[in-house]
Amino acid sequence: MSTDPTRIRSLAVHRDDVLTALEARARDRDPAVLRLVAPFSGRMRARLHVAREDAGPEEIHIEPATFVADPPAFPSVDETEDRLRAADEYDLDRHREAHQRAVDRWRDRVEDRLRDRLTLPGTDHEVTVHYLG
Repeated sequence: MSTDPTRIRSLAVHRDDVLTALEARARDRDPAVLRLVAPFSGRMRARLHVAREDAGPEEIHIEPATFVADPPAFPSVDETEDRLRAADEYDLDRHREAHQRAVDRWRDRVEDRLRDRLTLPGTDHEVTVHYLG
């Protein structure tokens, strides 16, 4: 079983897994990462994982922001509220809907910035990334 990450040439990862992990991090929720598990080979699948502890020698944890070139700031619930109140349009339902639209726009912007190559953590080894979904 190979634990040598330099054997990896390409990663496959679901777009939504990257977006979900990045959003969880932005919301200060669980420490979501994209994880690779040995044995390492030429083509690997990165999967969404909640990292409660550091990666062991047989796994690699990739921070979701690594997949994104210049990640945009996550929209703030408070900023959404302020915008609605300034326009005299505030109520709880509008707030919820407006914030969901802001998050959807953020996810679209993140998708437009997904990298096609990245360097694996703890190495200087670069791999190609293929997005699924």
